[in-house]
Amino acid sequence: MLVAVVPDGPDAGSGVGAAAGGRLLRLDDAGRPDGAPETVDDLAAAVTDLERRHRPRWLWPSTATAYPPLLHAGIRVDRCHDVELTEALLLGHAGRWGEPRALPAALARLTGAPVPPDPPPRPAAPPGDLQGTLFEATAAPPATPGSDPLRALTEVYADQRRRIAGTESPGRFRLLVAAESAGALIAAEMGADGLPWRADVHDGLLVELLGEPSRVGGPPRRLVELNARIADAFGVRQLHAESPAEVLRAFARAGIDVPNTRAWVLRGVEHPAVPLLLEFKELYRIWTAHGWAWRDTWVRDGRFRPEYVPGGVVSGRWATRGGGALQIPKVVRRAVRADPGWRLVVADAGQLEPRVLAAVSGDARLAAAGQAADLYAALARESFGGDRAKAKLALLGAMYGQTGGMAAPALAVLRRSYPLAYDYVESAARTGEAGGLVRSWLGRTCPPASVVIRDEDGFDAFEAPADPGRPRSADRARGRFTRNFVIQATAAEWALTMLATLRGELAATAARLVFFQHDEVLVHCPARDAETVRALVDAAGVRATRLLFGDTPVRFPLDLSVVECYADAK
Repeated sequence: MLVAVVPDGPDAGSGVGAAAGGRLLRLDDAGRPDGAPETVDDLAAAVTDLERRHRPRWLWPSTATAYPPLLHAGIRVDRCHDVELTEALLLGHAGRWGEPRALPAALARLTGAPVPPDPPPRPAAPPGDLQGTLFEATAAPPATPGSDPLRALTEVYADQRRRIAGTESPGRFRLLVAAESAGALIAAEMGADGLPWRADVHDGLLVELLGEPSRVGGPPRRLVELNARIADAFGVRQLHAESPAEVLRAFARAGIDVPNTRAWVLRGVEHPAVPLLLEFKELYRIWTAHGWAWRDTWVRDGRFRPEYVPGGVVSGRWATRGGGALQIPKVVRRAVRADPGWRLVVADAGQLEPRVLAAVSGDARLAAAGQAADLYAALARESFGGDRAKAKLALLGAMYGQTGGMAAPALAVLRRSYPLAYDYVESAARTGEAGGLVRSWLGRTCPPASVVIRDEDGFDAFEAPADPGRPRSADRARGRFTRNFVIQATAAEWALTMLATLRGELAATAARLVFFQHDEVLVHCPARDAETVRALVDAAGVRATRLLFGDTPVRFPLDLSVVECYADAK
């Protein structure tokens, strides 16, 4: 059963308040209205009743606005179709990445009306301010004044179904839409449940690493001391070590030409200030990104509750709006502790992207190597004389476009031994260089060549459509981006499908998904259920592989740990 749902009031479509009324419309399997709209005085109660009796798939404009109020009222739903996320996928597929995707814009495109811009994103709400932001209006009303939001919702959904059916692989694209919508539910639930966080442990490790905090708001003791030692190493009385410009001038005065102050560059410089600078950079990042101010803002009642943004990166990976949840340093993970009597089940999909290449390329020899627990070691035994490092360099070079230097001989071996796998990424690179679009396994599409892209892995891709006057270096940059996009985006799809499958398996248990980072998942569960949850996580990985790739010989093993502290996971 599919049920369209909108609340009453001028902000219809922005959220489902705990005591608000609204309207429901049941749809048949083809997405057509199955009866007349139903008006209810308590929409949350109606959702609860339908969820208990039928477990329908809910049709709403955006999970990010519709679901948090339900969660706040203690209501969880099984499935949904997120119109906004689906519209973004369909626009991307048509080469129109980045156009407005909210319901008003989708309706306007359908009816030929002027397309309004999407409303600005709601500012991130720290956990202490949750109640005050849940019921704020966060989406615009339908594009046509006076139009029926329920009708707009169902018409846009019908149009999306038609467009999905017109894609090259409708079955795969439907799986992508289902996984993306499920991911939106999971993101909202993880934000509501929160990651277990011991503020006292966090405070202790900050003091251990940084020294006592400043009473006047400046850097803590350890950073002050390091800064003074760095200045002394350069022979100056004062230096702001956090300023790249000042550090570069200090090196220049010492007769050393340094292009930037990135850690990997500094490691190649011989100067007594370098080890101090590297230590300072690491500690300064912890202080600014996960220090006392961060803890006071984002940790409440023993939980860290960031706001996740599904599909926030062009490859389909998640982002966060405030809190920096996807970049928790390993040392800070010592503060992530299970509740008494509970455990954390940590799952990490090792060598995910190389296994994706083995599964999608159709290269039988690489797929055979993908059956091994260590894919790189299997490649090394077969084609690289047992040299695992060389095998890894070749495979990563093929996927990331590192074709020169030490990678060149290894890539030559890879090209000879695994020609289909090599050609898979080479074809994506050639298409990208020519200004074309490439797609992931399920159909997520890279942005067109007119879009500037920088994703979280630092890919600077392209600035203008390909043309004879365009610099060749820009074409090659886009080729490097599309070469990796087809693999990275498919890896994101595997991880999201695994997560959605696992969510369904955990629904009948007390366990909760509490963290997701690219290819790593954390489940918080009672200690007595830890081994059961561990088995469910492992099974979810197997099922995700089967859903995406069918009867592939490639294995996607998960490194699984049951721990009390996140930092102890292997």
